[in-house]
Amino acid sequence: QVQLVESGGGLVQAGGSRRLSCAASGRTLSSFAMGWFRQAPAREREFVAAVTAINWGTTRTYYADSVQGRFTISRDNAKNTMFLQMNNLKPEDTANYYCAADRVASGRYNDRNEYDYWGQGTQVTVSS
Repeated sequence: QVQLVESGGGLVQAGGSRRLSCAASGRTLSSFAMGWFRQAPAREREFVAAVTAINWGTTRTYYADSVQGRFTISRDNAKNTMFLQMNNLKPEDTANYYCAADRVASGRYNDRNEYDYWGQGTQVTVSS
């Protein structure tokens, strides 16, 4: 059974930075695609970023337009952990952030229905 646990959320001022972590246990996720989603009150869960499994020594990353250039997703397969570095945070980034793992790696990285495992979320609040 795969378990994902997010950490690193909290309160930050606009323009500040925060680094989220997602620690996996239960099995090695090096062959899984991994992603971050977020959900604000009264809104649907939305795609933030995704990183593919390592293929021929490299990974590919994907970002929502709203975070492109400000957020960076990465993974450390040796530690079975994924990260989201968030810079220049804005009040509209306030949400509960979830990490997710996709066994099949269908390529539809921004589709939450493609992901098989989810964490419980970590709250990020950006004050203006």
